[in-house]
Parts: sequence; C-alpha cells; structure tokens
Amino acid sequence: MPDIIPSTKNILIVAGDPSGDLHGATLIKELKKLDPEISVAALGGSRMQEAADKFIYNLVGLGAAGFAEPLKRFWLWIRLISLVRRYMEEKRPACFIAIDFYGLNHQLLGVAKHRKIPAFYYVSPQVWASRPARAQALARLAQKMLVIFPFEVDVYKKAGANVEFVGHPLLDLIPEPSGAPAPKGQGYAWKIGLLPGSRPYELRHHLPLFCEAFAQIKEVFPEAEAHVFAVPEFGDDFYLSLVKEAEKRTGSSIPVKIVRETDYKMRAQMDAAITCSGTATLENALLGLPMVVAYQAPWITYQIAKRVITVKYISLVNIIAGRPLVREYIQDAATPSALSGQVMALMQNQDKLNAMRGEFLKLRRSLGEPGAAKRAAAIISSSAFPRTAP
Repeated sequence: MPDIIPSTKNILIVAGDPSGDLHGATLIKELKKLDPEISVAALGGSRMQEAADKFIYNLVGLGAAGFAEPLKRFWLWIRLISLVRRYMEEKRPACFIAIDFYGLNHQLLGVAKHRKIPAFYYVSPQVWASRPARAQALARLAQKMLVIFPFEVDVYKKAGANVEFVGHPLLDLIPEPSGAPAPKGQGYAWKIGLLPGSRPYELRHHLPLFCEAFAQIKEVFPEAEAHVFAVPEFGDDFYLSLVKEAEKRTGSSIPVKIVRETDYKMRAQMDAAITCSGTATLENALLGLPMVVAYQAPWITYQIAKRVITVKYISLVNIIAGRPLVREYIQDAATPSALSGQVMALMQNQDKLNAMRGEFLKLRRSLGEPGAAKRAAAIISSSAFPRTAP
C-alpha cells in the first residue's frame, strides 16, 4: 500500500526566546531550500517573522521564560494555546516543530498529539538541568527529538524517545577563530563586550551591573572600550536608560557603544566579555572569547531554581565541559568588584587568556560538524512529506 502523502505542505513552528528564534529562522530557510513549496506558519520573534510565510504571534517579545515569568501571563498562555489549537484544526499542518521553550511548547505538543499531527522537537529544552522526568513526557508527545548536544542522546534514549543528534546550529553561524591574539602592550584599548541577556528582566538586572563593573575596569585601563551587544527586540533608548542607571550609581559617565549585528564579526574582535548566563556563553566560547559569567534572577525565580536545578553550573560552557572553564557569579555574588576583578585578572595575564581560549576551541570540536539545521530539515521533510512508494 502506498504511503499517504499529506494534502498540505504547511508546517507550524513555535519558538519563544531569542536563541530559538534564531535557530527557527535558519531551520525555515533550510526547509524551503529542500522544497520551495513548503509554507511555514510561526510563533516566534523578528527573525522567524522574516523567514516565515505566515507570522502568528511575537512570543519572543514577551520575554516569558524562567520559572515564574510565564505564571504572570497565564491567561495569555490560555489564549495562545486556543489560537494554535484552532490553527491546527483549520489548517491541518503536515507537522508541528517545537523549538526549546518547554513551558508553552509541551502544551502545544499535546494539542498536536490529540489531533494526530506529527511533532518534532528541535533544540530540546534543557530538562536535564532541572526536571529530568520531563524527558519522558516529551518522549511520549514528540515523534522525534532532534538534539544539539551529544550527551542529550542518552538522556532521551533512557526516557524512551526517538532521538537523533544533529549537531549544534551555532556552528553554522559562528566562524572558527584563527590564530592566537597578539600580546597587548601598554595603553592598548581593550575591547570589553557586555552581554546582559535578551529578556527584559535580564537586561534590567544585568546591564547596570555590567556597566558598573566596566567603570571599575576603566579606572585601571583608561583606554578600555565597552561594547553592549543588543538584541533586536529592544531599542537603543532602552539600553541607554539602563546605562544611565549605572552612571547614577557611580556618579560618573560610562561611555558605551551599542552593537547590533547578526554575523558575530564585532563580537569576534572583543578581548574579553562580561556575559549573562545563557546561549551567549556558548557563542563566546565558539568565538574563543574569554569571559566571566553572571546571573541575577528575580527573587522568586531564584528560590525555585535553587530547589530544582540539578546541574553544578549555570553556564553552558561549564555544563558541556563538566568543569569550571569560566568563573560564575550568581545573585549576591555578582557584584561590580567581583566581575571587574575577574576580567582584569584575565587582562593582566596573557597566558590565562590564551589558555581559556584554547579550552574553548576544544569545546567547539566536541559539538560535531556544521550543518545542524540542514540535517534537521532533511529529517523533518522526509518524515512529514514521504514520497509515494513504488
């Protein structure tokens, strides 16, 4: 009997944070390369909006991640689930693709399962960091887990999932650094990257803190430059208002340059970085960029996290390596003096800078080969749109 070919080449994709939005947009482009007739509807952010044929809702702009933030938007969540349910019933997409963002996506997986719509999870949520039992729920709901870290294969296999490692999508976006940086002489204008996060509460907590730390660095290295790496969801005025908060605290001017880029060229030129825990830590490592990592969460989020997080570290770099390659400062430990002191310790020791860079390049090689989105697209396309059997 011939395989049943779906009557539509409509795909629904949902991502809820900036990194998922980036990976979702790349996946959409790869799917369309395989078959230009594929039509994609999406809930995500600005990048997916540009790549999709139909954009349903800007989830990324909400910044609703973490443990407590989604609870504040309970009724919006109900409305979005209803919206997606109606879309699935009316359009009958050939498949549903969830990208990270467990809080909403696991609910939508259930909606798809109930309507017999095949579902794939690309860039699986980090259930191994907090609630491993969730892997079993995803195993029941997703037709296939397409994971981006090698160790995730065992996690999902133990949970009974159909799982395949496709490599990390950042390897397609971030070029491998070449050559060791030259020694920095007296009076060198150190370029310090400030990466305060992507969600509203992360920016409000971290950017003033990071700017204060940079102000202390500038007292010792007066030629140093601060580069604030911005996300597209927030304008320059928002960032500058947070810089002003730091200026009020320090009583001095803190000059910064706001950087908006999609190709990592400017970040690759940084000498060191102060970075919010998250995808940015892995991006820095793939660039060979030495860093210090910090995170200050809302009080309730932190209290919950302390009780459910099962991994030893907060940064992806340390989690993947299984050891502390970078220093981490959490909550009250994340002070301007702690962050500036650690960055200056690196700046004053070229051997430490080079050693950290070397460890990062080893980590990069452990993540497989480029082509993750292309491999994921091929798996999804061949399953969702099977050819007629001879």
